[in-house]
Amino acid sequence: MGEVQVAALGNAIVDVLGEVDDAFIDRYDIIRGGMALIDADRAAMLTDAFGATTHRVAGGSAGNSLACIASLGGSARFIGTVADDELGTTYRESMRSVGVKFDTPARKGDTPTGRCLIAVTPDAERSMQTFLGVAGDIRIEDLQPGDVEEAQVFFIEGYHFETEASRATCVEAANRAKDSGRFTAITLADSGMVQRHLEPLRQFISEKIDIVFANKDEAIELTGKSDPLEAAQAMRELSKWGVVTMSGDGSYVFGPEGEIEKVDAIAPEQLVDTTGAGDAYAAGWLYGFTKCMPLKECGRLGSLAASEVISHYGARPEKNLRELAEEHGFVA
Repeated sequence: MGEVQVAALGNAIVDVLGEVDDAFIDRYDIIRGGMALIDADRAAMLTDAFGATTHRVAGGSAGNSLACIASLGGSARFIGTVADDELGTTYRESMRSVGVKFDTPARKGDTPTGRCLIAVTPDAERSMQTFLGVAGDIRIEDLQPGDVEEAQVFFIEGYHFETEASRATCVEAANRAKDSGRFTAITLADSGMVQRHLEPLRQFISEKIDIVFANKDEAIELTGKSDPLEAAQAMRELSKWGVVTMSGDGSYVFGPEGEIEKVDAIAPEQLVDTTGAGDAYAAGWLYGFTKCMPLKECGRLGSLAASEVISHYGARPEKNLRELAEEHGFVA
């Protein structure tokens, strides 16, 4: 299968973007500017209502991170579940088209591929309806030999800690990575998830995880501290390496030695859409980590990737991140 820098376990969600008018939002009772989880019937109905003129691209937090790693010139593998259907094929081809390996077999059965139906109105507002489908049901038997054992870093999307089956898969995959002498990492994904599963999550991190990515709200929820710096200090008791991101206020990074370091944010050319900023930051940091860069340089590379992603709509980079990093002197 061959070694890669980062292998990630994530939700295989196809972003389906459709340009609609305001009447469409009202007609289908969509929460303007919000996100709601929906069932299979509503997902099928809205997919049909969007029509054929949609833009479809592989999404999901981990998938977004891997696309950024590939744009930096790194090697990456996605582990996740899609159905044996049209959107499943779209997801697989979209990941492979940007250079990310994706070989998890398609799931047979009646449950379709997950999708995020994004209604874009003339004012550029994005209103999302998300159907997880098979994406949220990753099982131990979905793990292929070498998936995690042949990655420098095995990276978990925190949403998979929500369900019992997916959590068991996270534990098994982390065990395989650790037994193979690999690094393990997790992005906490959502402060609500941290709150709902706080104690088992803390135990999992302390026993299985080397690197934790959290935004300030997730870090405060995880540690019970009142501000990001205190939270970063408390996180050192759980993991060897960690990051606390604070949007425009930059980030804190730490390792097993030395002081916690502050990394400044990099202002985008224009702030358009913050979707995927944390995913891009994690990608830059992990790429730098696998290249043995100093932690502050890893953070600067993460800040640069995040800056590019928030300068336009969508969570994937539009500029080549490798070329951008070279222009800034972050990589040789």
